[in-house]
Amino acid sequence: MKLDNPYRVQGKSAPDKAPVLLYVVNISRFFLSHRLPLALAARDAGFEVRVATSDADSESTRLISDYGFRYHPLKLNQHGLNPLSELRAIWSLFTLYRKLQPNLLHHVSIKPVIYGGIAARLSGCSKVVHAMSGLGYIFVDQSAKAKLLNTLSRPAFKLALGGGGTRVIFQNPDDSQVFIERGLVGQRKTRIIRGSGVDETVFQPSSEDTTELPIALFAGRLLWRKGIGEFVEVARRLRGKARFRVVGYEEATSPLNVSSAQLASWQAEGLIEWLGARDDMPAVYRESNIVCLPSTYGEGVPKVLIEAAACARACVTTDRPGCREIIRHGVNGLLVPPNDIDALADAVHRLIDNPAERAKMGAAGRQIVLDGFTERQVISETLALYNELLGRDSPLRAHTPG
Repeated sequence: MKLDNPYRVQGKSAPDKAPVLLYVVNISRFFLSHRLPLALAARDAGFEVRVATSDADSESTRLISDYGFRYHPLKLNQHGLNPLSELRAIWSLFTLYRKLQPNLLHHVSIKPVIYGGIAARLSGCSKVVHAMSGLGYIFVDQSAKAKLLNTLSRPAFKLALGGGGTRVIFQNPDDSQVFIERGLVGQRKTRIIRGSGVDETVFQPSSEDTTELPIALFAGRLLWRKGIGEFVEVARRLRGKARFRVVGYEEATSPLNVSSAQLASWQAEGLIEWLGARDDMPAVYRESNIVCLPSTYGEGVPKVLIEAAACARACVTTDRPGCREIIRHGVNGLLVPPNDIDALADAVHRLIDNPAERAKMGAAGRQIVLDGFTERQVISETLALYNELLGRDSPLRAHTPG
């Protein structure tokens, strides 16, 4: 299966030797869901694109190869902390970089940023883009383990983010400020690119079904800090006023994982409808009336909220970095304090009872996405950063897909 790609080079032939761009991502599924359109655009803009991820998900790695990208498997455990295994991961990146000598590296998320950044400096790869897709577990969790990892990560970040040819992409200004204030990166090296974007021609508005009980949707990775427990508690309090639906997949290696057994138990209790992982998210949003993500995770800009806004669905989420980038209180949704079940239940109840307000918020959300969160905008800004680092004139001329 191939995606149509509107980001094609117009009126330029590819250079004799295309610059090599290597994406390094924890897991192949995340590359496909969050970086595939960017990689396709980069290839059409004249790069030789290669991809390196953990090889744990064979189906996703096969799809990467099916798209025509050279794939490099890594022994990289997304949540592992065994010191020897982590050192081997850095070594594998170092040997790969020394062999390929890519013109440009693009690391995505904390482990690839730290390990890849260290490997890049050791192997002499000087042009590096680091993308922080949120601050994640170690910056927000208050457990002793998370605090220790946070402390240990600081010198590693400073080493990884050093060098004059590096740039660090943050998805929201709060995260950028954390790194600057902690002395992990200089301000001139930072860029704000808000999320991975959404294809507004795929995620389109649709009229709500108001003839049945409203459906409140939780979608995303099944992690406790994403707010699944709070969502279920709201479902318990508002039982009979709406249907509460969960779409998502486990992340079994994460310390924050919510097990499928727990989801099945909630479903057996009649609190939620658990649909598992879904590939047809536009259809999922069409069937929903409200999207609820009560996250306290270290979000960048949650993709589910961008998609929901593009589909003109009102959202309820927490007043946290990343979430408040896309959801503006009283405009396209409601923001509530983190971990405040009463406020969360009141906000969801308010939208359940007010279809006209939901419709108004949905229209506003769609416009917010068009103004600053489309896939096209994110790709254009990222390719401009690539060209800045490499000293190239931009070959990108996007045209409107037909």
